[in-house]
Amino acid sequence: MEANSSIPPSVSELVVYESTTSRVLWILSMVVISITFFIGVLGNGLVIWVAGFRMAHTVTTIFYLNLALADFSFTATLPFLVVSMAMKEKWPFGWFLCKLVHIVVDINLFGSVFLIALIALDRCICVLHPVWAQNHRTVGLAKKMVSGPWIFALVLTLPLFIFLTTVKDPRGDVYCTFNFVSWGNTVEERLNTAITMLTARGIIRFVVGFSMPMSIVAICYGLIAAKIHRRALGNSSRPLRVLTAVVASFFICWFPFQLVALLGTVWLKETLFSGGHKILDMLVNPTSALAFFNSCLNPMLYVFMGQDFRQRLIHSLPSSLERALSEDSAQISNTGTNSASSPEDIETKAI
Repeated sequence: MEANSSIPPSVSELVVYESTTSRVLWILSMVVISITFFIGVLGNGLVIWVAGFRMAHTVTTIFYLNLALADFSFTATLPFLVVSMAMKEKWPFGWFLCKLVHIVVDINLFGSVFLIALIALDRCICVLHPVWAQNHRTVGLAKKMVSGPWIFALVLTLPLFIFLTTVKDPRGDVYCTFNFVSWGNTVEERLNTAITMLTARGIIRFVVGFSMPMSIVAICYGLIAAKIHRRALGNSSRPLRVLTAVVASFFICWFPFQLVALLGTVWLKETLFSGGHKILDMLVNPTSALAFFNSCLNPMLYVFMGQDFRQRLIHSLPSSLERALSEDSAQISNTGTNSASSPEDIETKAI
């Protein structure tokens, strides 16, 4: 999700790497992304193995498996981005990987965000409408619902299919960026196309790719927290901690990146004509690294914020993860099949 792709590479390169502060942020960003790669591949790979091959498919495991697939696919591409970042945004991997890597990045990043919102909505329905969940919440419905996030993510990634390519500058350096050469007969027409497309893309990504999922997550978990307080349920501190961690991690990781991207969209004309805004250019890499880090937090939230944390550490990680998912599956996912449970029991277990 390249927030500064409309900035001429030569100008961006001078701005981002010219000062000590910029270089420190640049190095720190590469360190964070490298950590995200190792933790994300291992953690999400573990979720895929357990949820996909060691457990029966339930509503919860289907959602978690798709989220892990999105995060794993994304984190697997991070070495390409780190190499490009180390080369000051140059792209040494050719045209095909330019398109493929960035398309995979965008589809899976957006897919992850939308799946987090879907999981929040699912939990909220279980708590607020336990009778409906008991009667209608099935594996078949979950498989249909889970396709929605992937479709939305694919739609938001369409500009990369159309406009992203490799571009060589006068010095012979190759960059992976948007190119509008074939989208107009004159420079003015191409510039208008670029401004229109990038502005629309930036606004849509902020509204659909962040504001809407963030609102769904905050509202759903807020309603669940209110239910916990209102019912005065016993041992309610654990679910409140988990809910708070999920919402906080989502906001903290994604908001800085989305804010920088939105400001880049608002100041797009100034960026194209005057070479960009220094502060924004400096913040692109660190805010991107922070957003990427969210993809390795989900497995840790599933496993290490569950009950009996100390006991789980004694067991192997696969066993711990399987127990964590089994609890959710037993407590939430079988609401569509366990007709003997009362709505009150379903509601309490879902929380």
